[in-house]
Amino acid sequence: MRKAFTLIELMIVVAIIVFLAIIAVPHLFNYKAKAHQAEVAMNLASLHTAQQAYFAQHGRYASVLNGENGLGWKPSGYKEGGESSFYYTYGFNVPGAQEGVHYFTGKLKAPKDALNGTHVTEQSFTAGAAADVAGKGKMDVWTISEARDLKQVQNGLE
Repeated sequence: MRKAFTLIELMIVVAIIVFLAIIAVPHLFNYKAKAHQAEVAMNLASLHTAQQAYFAQHGRYASVLNGENGLGWKPSGYKEGGESSFYYTYGFNVPGAQEGVHYFTGKLKAPKDALNGTHVTEQSFTAGAAADVAGKGKMDVWTISEARDLKQVQNGLE
């Protein structure tokens, strides 16, 4: 007598696997989005440090992140003229803002308009980061100020 699985038994096993996958996949995407948020803390803290160093030398903060009279700051993973390895758009949405100078666009291609609420004066700044990390059309927006106050302005994971 040969022992084997019947077609019904195999279909039940496949149905159980599909059911478990349906439950697990959305949680997996949330963990991936939360991992992208770790990038924000690192890059905004780095931008804050660059602003503080610039302030110590010049007595004011700068809206130019990279370029002449700027901080010399770029997000970790920035590749000039190529696909960068970071996900969020970082910087300032100031009048006349230019890509690669005042802000840097990440892989998720958040527009500079998502950085509304950012500003720079001689004595203060609020830099921002934005991305649609969950892929739901809702921006995940973070800011950091001269006081190193890192805040999530809008939760894009909900």
